[in-house]
Amino acid sequence: MIVRLNRYLSMCGIASRRKAEELISKGKVRVNGVKVDELGFKVDTGKDTVKVGRKILGIESKRYVLLNKPGLYLTALGKGQDDKKTIEELITDIPERVYPVGRLDYDTEGLLVLTNDGELANRILHPSFELTKIYLAVVKDKVRKSTFQRMKEGIDLEDGRAKPDHIRILKYYDIQTDIKIAFHEGRNRLVKRFFSEFGHRVLKLKRISIGPIKLGKLPRGKWRDLTIKELNELMDAVD
Repeated sequence: MIVRLNRYLSMCGIASRRKAEELISKGKVRVNGVKVDELGFKVDTGKDTVKVGRKILGIESKRYVLLNKPGLYLTALGKGQDDKKTIEELITDIPERVYPVGRLDYDTEGLLVLTNDGELANRILHPSFELTKIYLAVVKDKVRKSTFQRMKEGIDLEDGRAKPDHIRILKYYDIQTDIKIAFHEGRNRLVKRFFSEFGHRVLKLKRISIGPIKLGKLPRGKWRDLTIKELNELMDAVD
């Protein structure tokens, strides 16, 4: 895997990427015996030998997983309340202890990222990086054009203004409407509360992307590791 040197130091658990940049700038890092002070320098994690001081580095056992959470599963590890099923039942074949980054409601399905990389998890969740989350929602009743225009303009909720990054009607029915909606915020039950303010209860909700990571055709209840390309794109998005 080819990654930037500062990212490699972070993946090895030496320091955050910002702190890693300081180590590189001060000439404290050597690659294959040669001192490197170029911040954009890239290393091959499978071939190059990287040292900080006298310590030879190796990537810790980090895992980055994409799960398609089904509905009626708690975003939790361990035993669920009232005998409700939890996502831990879906990842029993992952030997590392990975944790969900954020959460989806019990009855909401779709994309969850799980990892044991605490720094990356914190960055994904931090509002300053404004990672867009895209959802497919089925709401009760037919959404009128005037209501949809108000949705695009946003509305005040009890915890602040909620304005979608983008919103689109996918299909109208007599008794429901299919809508695609995106927010870069991660407030609790934001999508459901947003539609409720316009008099439309959410009947079904599915998250299909977080930043550059897309759910794709992963079957419900299944997981897979992020590809190197996806991981690099995600790390770039929160760099």
